[in-house]
Parts: sequence; structure tokens; C-alpha cells
Amino acid sequence: MSSDTKNIVIGLAGQQNAGKSTIFNMLTGASQHIANYPGVTVDKKAGSYRDDEGRVEIVDLPGTYSLTSYSLEERVARDFLLQEKPHAIVNVIDASSLRRGLYFTFQVLEMSFPVVMALNMVDVAEANGRKVDHQKLSELLGITVVPTVGRKKRGKEELRQAIRKTAQESREEKGKPAGGFQVFYEELEDKVVAVTSLLGSSKALSQGLPLRWLAVKLLEGDSEARKLVQQHHEEAESVLESVDMAIESFQEEMDLSPADHIVSIRDKVAASIVDQCVEVTAVYTVRTSEKIDRVLLHRGLAPIFLVLTVYLIYELSIVQGYKLTFLTWPALAWVRATVAGLLPDPGLLQDTMFRTLPLWLVDSVNTLLNYVPIFLILFALIAILEDSGYMARIAFILDRVFQSFGLHGQSTLPFILGGVFTGGCAVPGIMATKGIPDERSRLATILTVPYMNCLAKIPLYALLVNIYFTNHRSYVMLFISTITIIMAMIVAKLLTSTILYGRETAPFVMEMPNYHMPTLTGVLRRAFDRTWVYIKKVGTIVVAVAICVYVLLQFPGLPQERMAHYEGRMQEAIAVFQEEIQGTAYADILHGERILELLNISATYREAKLAASTQEASTAVDVRYEAKHPELFPLLRPRDAEARSVSRSLRNLANERSTLRTQIREETILHSYFGSVGRALEPVTQFAGFDWKINVALISSFAARESSVATLGVLFQEGADENITLEERMGRESEEGGRTSLHALALMLFFALYPPCLATTIMVKVQTGSYKWMLFSIAFPTVFGLAVVSGVFTVGSLLNLSGIQAMGAFYVLALATAIVLSFMEDPAWKRQRSNIVGTKEA
Repeated sequence: MSSDTKNIVIGLAGQQNAGKSTIFNMLTGASQHIANYPGVTVDKKAGSYRDDEGRVEIVDLPGTYSLTSYSLEERVARDFLLQEKPHAIVNVIDASSLRRGLYFTFQVLEMSFPVVMALNMVDVAEANGRKVDHQKLSELLGITVVPTVGRKKRGKEELRQAIRKTAQESREEKGKPAGGFQVFYEELEDKVVAVTSLLGSSKALSQGLPLRWLAVKLLEGDSEARKLVQQHHEEAESVLESVDMAIESFQEEMDLSPADHIVSIRDKVAASIVDQCVEVTAVYTVRTSEKIDRVLLHRGLAPIFLVLTVYLIYELSIVQGYKLTFLTWPALAWVRATVAGLLPDPGLLQDTMFRTLPLWLVDSVNTLLNYVPIFLILFALIAILEDSGYMARIAFILDRVFQSFGLHGQSTLPFILGGVFTGGCAVPGIMATKGIPDERSRLATILTVPYMNCLAKIPLYALLVNIYFTNHRSYVMLFISTITIIMAMIVAKLLTSTILYGRETAPFVMEMPNYHMPTLTGVLRRAFDRTWVYIKKVGTIVVAVAICVYVLLQFPGLPQERMAHYEGRMQEAIAVFQEEIQGTAYADILHGERILELLNISATYREAKLAASTQEASTAVDVRYEAKHPELFPLLRPRDAEARSVSRSLRNLANERSTLRTQIREETILHSYFGSVGRALEPVTQFAGFDWKINVALISSFAARESSVATLGVLFQEGADENITLEERMGRESEEGGRTSLHALALMLFFALYPPCLATTIMVKVQTGSYKWMLFSIAFPTVFGLAVVSGVFTVGSLLNLSGIQAMGAFYVLALATAIVLSFMEDPAWKRQRSNIVGTKEA
């Protein structure tokens, strides 16, 4: 960016639950976009606004408690500050938790950035009996402090003015530390100064990085800070050796690590600042959040509220939201019909690739886009949970459960990101495991996060529920949402007690945010943003997979002798048709290509009439077709005996053609590359109730879970151009092919236990650094899932159970197994107790 431009870039930084998102929304309004930071899946949310001077771009950094290198979010936030070098930082801090928030502020100031503090939620602080003197706080820190209430848009203009002023001053006095404030580290200060001096001998470091900040990070033992020295300092080895000596010397003198001392001093300074600028207006008031927690986190009531919350989410999104798909499907069907009208006309028995491939893609995309209303509601409900503060309570409640299965409290966030409620994704869930301190729990979490109900599984669940469980939708969705957690806990216990035995565990500490009333704007924006991400995925990954599946299902094609057989049957049907219409007025015009033309016109006319929802629309269809095909229209809407006779013969011919096309399509798929694989697996998967079509759909879903429904949408086509929903098509096929709700239960259960998608397996390799664990993450769920589902289907079939009966029986069995396993002693704690006893005896 040139120096004379008045456009500026601002970083929005702060700790989690400080109201950073509301400040971002308040500043930028509707001018926002979401992307990913390079190389990671953390959202990069950016927005902008214009003031009197020019454009101001706001980059919303991930919420984090510090700027270390221990978690992905911390590294992303720190790397942005160091590499992008924004003109100023807006530090959003919760006024009701000022002491905690200042810990982050000190680190930003230490990096010598121009800082504006948005002292947010001052209304909550005052309600809690704490009034912050923002002018005194500004004086102590040497920065501008603006009181705000983001959700009420209070302080918006004042904050915008402060941002412009601070950024302008930083340009005029470039290089001057923000406000000159710095933490004095007492006994460690001499070593901070000494290390800073050593770093200053490097011109590259002096010009590119804040040296005092880097010195503090080195003394904390920050691995990324050491890498920076190794990359840019000419005498890196000597400097790092001096740092190590300083750390060792301090530990010997103080019997305390420099990192712990730094934390202690920062907290001490924060406490001093709070004492000077916070007025206590009430000696003690029970906060509203505490009053609510006494009920929602009550030992007996907390599980009940959690289950009710999950039930409500699924009832509103899946059950009630599905009703909205009846409004979206006609629009999607119209799109499909419009595209079909622009493509080459259908052939007599086979269509050209220029017709089949585009329609294949449209069918694949339409099948998934029809669930957009469900996702809008689902994401809105999740946003309400996040903004209200209850999502953190869910983590607290589940932590008690996780510890019984050998997991860590910090496993909660990966499971939530993975889709405890659905709508998550295993990729960021696995990436979030980096913050889990012990290897055993981290590996167990990595291997069980894929069991959660990620966003991509919802279409298949919704499809099967609305075909086979129409009278029990709510109960089935509650089963799906909870059985995945139960099975994940069982698998975690098995893993931590066997192949992961021997790793140590660590305690979990978490702070509860205050409850807040979600804003309508914030909830809707989050819902639309996340739904748009899903739509983009449908338009990229799913389309790419659909093309691959198309090729694998269409080639090598039918043998010539089989195609000749079908062509012979079609010619026989045409001969019968021509014989039946001999002697009529239409005999002379209905021959050769005119027969195919009439068949195609008849098919599109029938679809248009079915799509007409009113009498006026139906009449308009007749008028349009009569004007376009005056010679053939009497056969479409026959009014005399001769026309009705020819029309009946035409219907018979069209039915025979449709039957032959369907048989050709099924036989083509059966002989295709994918079909051969699906048939080869049938001897094994038949015990789970899967035929070759289901096998093909499951294989295609390995690339992307959404592809399962898209593939089923194509495999269960009935006619060449039937524009009806997949539910209707599969429902008809189920009645004819003997599929029952027990088959549906087996498929849903296997889909929940199925190996992770391709992107997730790659992330397993990245996080574990091992191909062994990546292959294990594929092999174990396949064997385990197939064994479980085969048992459920086989026993259910022998006992003649319905899907809902087998579901209930399996749920009770799984829950009982999980409860028994939870009471089994954790091998790690048993080993630690043995070590303690051995130490005492020694």
C-alpha cells in the first residue's frame, strides 16, 4: 500500500467471549466476506466501511487468550500481526472481566502496535456492580479507550474516529511504540533487557520484529520465536544458547520458570490497573449469569437441559425445516427442466454425453440444494447457542463425561466443531486437537471426532428419515444426534485402554462467559454465511466428485450384443405402434424421426402439466404447446375418438421406451467400473443389508460425504427426464425392492461410524505426523462399523424387528455399554497411583 493513500487496514483482536464479533458487525455492517487463512481452515472474516478520509478494512482475528504458538488460533492471530503489519489494532476487551482481558492487551502493546481499546459490555460490568473509568484506563495504558456496547451499537462513531486518529498518528510517527507502556518484569527484567540487546545486533530482526516482545517470547520458551531467530539472526546459535542459559539461571535462582513468572507479573500489573480504574458500586451482587447457571448447570438438571436443547435443535431444523423443502423443490425442478430444454433432445434409447453429463450435475446439485432451508435454520440455532454463552456450558457439562472415557476436557471443543449438534466439520475439529496437552487424549480425540454428525452427513440422514421414519422423525434425529456421541465414547475408551495405553493425562480449566442475548442481525448473518460456505462446497467439491462418479458409472458401457438386444425390442415396439395407427390421419406423419420427436414432446408436455399448480397455469401450458406444435397437439390433448386411440398407442410406446431406457441405464451401471466394485463387495455387505447401489454411494462419499446423496439421486433415476424428488424415487423403489426401515437404520448407523472423508484423513496425517494413524483412521472405522451394523441388521432380521424397534434396542445396548465402560478405572490413573505407592515404599 502506498504511503499517501488514506485507506487503512485494522486488525480486530481480543479474547474469546469478549464480544469481538458484535464489534466487528457494528463497525462493518453488511460489507463482509469470509475466507480461510492460507494453509489452515480457520475462518478469515474481513469487512470494511468508509469514513471521511477513505476506506477502512477490518480483519477479524481468531479469538484467543494469548499470542503464544500453542494453538492454531494463536498462531494465526500472531502471524497476521507480524506479517501483515496492520496500521492499528482494535483490542476488544470485556469490561466485566477487565483483569483477565488485560493479559492479552499487554502482549499486543509489547509488540509495539498502535492500539485502540474497545472497552465492550460496559453495561454488563455496571449491572455486576463494577464501573470502569475509561479515561483513567487510557491514561495508565497510554492508548485510546472507547466504552462500547456492541450489540446496542453504542460507541460506534467514537470508535471509528479513534481508529482513524490512531492509525494516522502511527503513520506520522512510524516506529514509536504505542503509548510507551510496557510491563516491568521485576527479577526477570535484566534478562529481558539482555536478550533484547542480543537480538538488536541483527539488522533483519531489528527492522522486521519488535525486539522486546521477541525477547519475552524466547524466555517463555516459545518454539516459533526460536524459529524466527534461527531464520533471521546471523548468530542464531549463540543467541539461543544465551537464552537457554538465562532461562536455566532464572529457574535456579527463583525456583520458577520464566514463563510462569511472566504470567504472574502480568496478572499482578493487571490487578494493579483494575484497582486504580474500577469503582465497585455494589459490594456483592449475584450476577444474572450465576443465577442462570445455578439451574442450567445443576448436577441433576444439566443433562436434562442438554438433551432438550439437542432435541429442540433437531425438531426445528430437520423436522420442521424439511417442510420448507416442499417450497424449494419446485424452483429447483424448474431449473432442471430449463437446463434440459437447452440441451440436445433425448435419443430414442440413449442420450449423448452433452445431455447426460449436464443433467447428471444438475441432479447432483439439486439434491443437495434442496436441503438449504434445513441448514439455514440449523446454523441460526447454533449461532444462538454460541452468542448466548450456552455453548461453553455444553463443553463444561460434557467434560464430566469425557474424563470417564479417557478423554481430556479440551476434547470438548474439537467435538463441538466436529458436529456434536450437527453442522460442524471434522477437519477443523481435528485441527483444534492441537491444544490438548497430552498425547493419549489428543490421539483418541483425533480418531473419534469423525464420528460426530458433520454438516455433510445431514442430507443422507434427512433423506432416509423422511422416507422410512415419517412418523418418528424427532425421535430418530435425537437417536442420530446422541448415538454418535455414545459410540465415540465407547471407541475412545477402547482406544485409551488398549493401543493408546500408557500416555499421561492433564487437568482441564475453563472460564464461563457471561450469558448474552443474541442479536437478530448477528444470528442471521452467521446463518447465511455458513450456508453460503455449504453452497460453495456443493458447487466445487461435490460437482468434481459427481463428474468422477459419472465416468466410473458410465464406462466401459454396455456390450454391443446387449445394446443390439434393446434396440431390437424398441424397433418391435415401434412396429406395433405403426401397425396400430394404420388407417388414421396420423399414420403418414408419424414415422422415422417424427416418432422420436412426438415422444420427447409428449414427455415435456406431461412434466409441464404436472408442474402447473393452478388452472390458469395449466391452460397456459396448453396454449403454448398448441402454438408451438399445432400438428401434434391433438395427440397431447385428444378430443376425438381417433386421436384418443392414437394417444393410447403412443402412451404404450412411451412406457415401453421408458422401461427399456431404465433397464439400459441400470445394466450400464451394473457393468461399469464402480458397479463392478459395488457388486464385488456385496458378499460382505449383504449382512448389513447393503446392495451394490448402496456400496457405490458409500464409496463415492469417501471423497465428500455429500456425494452419497448425489450418487443415490442418480442411481435411483426411474425415467430419463422424471423431475421428481429423490425421496419419491427411493420410496417407490423401496416398495418394489423390499427395502425396509431396518435397511435404513443400518445405512444411517454405518454412515455415522464410516471412515472419515478424504480431507479429514489428510488432516489426521497432518496432526499426527504419521501415515500409520491415517491408515488406522480408515481401516478401524470400516471394520468396526461394518461389524456393528451387520450385527444390528442380522439380529433385527431374525427377530423380525422394525427399524424403530431395532433402533431402540441398539440404543439401550450402546448406552448400557458406555455406562459400564465409564465405571472402569482409567489405566493412566491406575498406573499413576501405582507409581505413587512405589515411591512411598522406596
